[in-house]
Amino acid sequence: MSKESPKEFEIVREFEVDVPPEQVWDAVINASGAYLWPMDPPEPRVGGSGPFGSTVTVWDPPHRYTNRSENVGMPTQSANQLDYTIEPRDEGRRAWVRYVHSGIFTDDWNNQYDGASKHTNFYLHTLCEYLTHFAPRPVTFAQLNGPAASATPRALAAVGHALGLSDDAAAGTKVAARGPGGRILDAVLDYRNPYFIGLRTEDALIRFFGRGHWGAPLGISVHDFARDADAEATESAWQTWLNEVFSQA
Repeated sequence: MSKESPKEFEIVREFEVDVPPEQVWDAVINASGAYLWPMDPPEPRVGGSGPFGSTVTVWDPPHRYTNRSENVGMPTQSANQLDYTIEPRDEGRRAWVRYVHSGIFTDDWNNQYDGASKHTNFYLHTLCEYLTHFAPRPVTFAQLNGPAASATPRALAAVGHALGLSDDAAAGTKVAARGPGGRILDAVLDYRNPYFIGLRTEDALIRFFGRGHWGAPLGISVHDFARDADAEATESAWQTWLNEVFSQA
C-alpha cells in the first residue's frame, strides 16, 4: 500500500464555562495534568519554548496562546499547532473558549483525524470538569495502557462491564463503579459514548480511552486531587485491574 501525501487538518471547538477567564488561562498554561497530562509550562513570550519541543507563536495573557511544532517526531504527523482564545462573558464571571488544533498528517489521514477529533471532545470536556469541580486544586496524575488484547473496538464495552455500568447508564448518572481490588467508587458518570468513559469522584477524574477503534490498546488516566494521592500506587492498582479485565481475551 502506497503512503498517502501529507495533508493539513484543523479541529475547531468553541464552548463556555462558568468560571472567570483567568482560571481557564491558568489551567491551560500551568499544564499540571489537571485535564490533560503533566508537561512543561510555556516560556511566557513569543518565540519561547512550549510543551514537547513546541515554540510559542502567540502570547497575550489571559486571552490568547498558541504553540506550534514543526518536527513532531511521529510517523503520521509532521506539524502540530494548539491555539487557545479565551474571552470574558457576563462581566468576567464566565469564559468563552475557542480551541483550534491544526497541523499536518503525513499518512492514514482519515483515521488520524477521526481519533484526534474525538479525543479533542473528551479532553475539553475534562477541562470543563476540572474547572467546574476541582480548580485550582493541585493534581497527581497517573496513566497506563492495557495489554495487546485491549486493542479492539470492543474493549471499552468490556471495561464498562467490569466497572459494573449498565448498558443504558448515560452521562450524568450517579454510579457505584467497581474499581481496583473490588473497591466501590461512588461517582458520576460524567462522559460516555462508544469511545470514552469518564468517572468523576469526590477527589478524582478517571478517564477510559477506547483507543482500540484506532488500533491502539485501551488507556486509563487518573487525575487525583486528594492530598495523599500516590501516582505510582494508583497506576499499579489500575494496571492490575485492567490486565485482569483482559486476561481471558
